[in-house]
Amino acid sequence: MKHPVSFLRTITLLEAISFLILLFIAMPLKYAWGMPMAVKIVGMAHGLLFVTFCFALYRVLMHTKWPFSRALLLFVASLLPFVPFFIDRRMRAWAAEDSSQAPA
Repeated sequence: MKHPVSFLRTITLLEAISFLILLFIAMPLKYAWGMPMAVKIVGMAHGLLFVTFCFALYRVLMHTKWPFSRALLLFVASLLPFVPFFIDRRMRAWAAEDSSQAPA
């Protein structure tokens, strides 16, 4: 299995993409063109990815020595559109930091 931080980065980006699709494609399809099925499908996928993100974040907290404030920052960032893409660079650095501290 992947390193917990690498898995978290992947899920974070997928969840952020699904959020943007929900906001900018599915919601307009529902409200402008009367296609509510788009929100049902994309909304369910986004919900599953968000729950997976929460479990992945918890897993990272249990397997690394990250401070709770870092996890809180990531959680709040996941609630805002576009912010996870900016946080990804920091997460890459945190993943490198954790892998360099791993025992050989």
